[in-house]
Amino acid sequence: MQTSAKIKVETEAGQIIEVVVTSFSADAIWVLVGAGPHSSRCKLEPTRNGLAYSGSVMGREIIYPHSVKEVREELAREVQPGGGFRR
Repeated sequence: MQTSAKIKVETEAGQIIEVVVTSFSADAIWVLVGAGPHSSRCKLEPTRNGLAYSGSVMGREIIYPHSVKEVREELAREVQPGGGFRR
């Protein structure tokens, strides 16, 4: 994903908020919650069953409801053809 990409996450209260993605991989997703000097970074990690990503920001849990498999597929789609390793 690009550094300016946004995803929607759900808070523990059920609110849907849009956050900025700073780093995106199948192992972890780093997001920026808020804007300006009062923003906070959060690391979303896969849940035990691998069906979602969760993290905590300022004592509140946020959830990205996509499985590890879905994130890997999204990453694979973003790889451009011909951009692999040479043999």
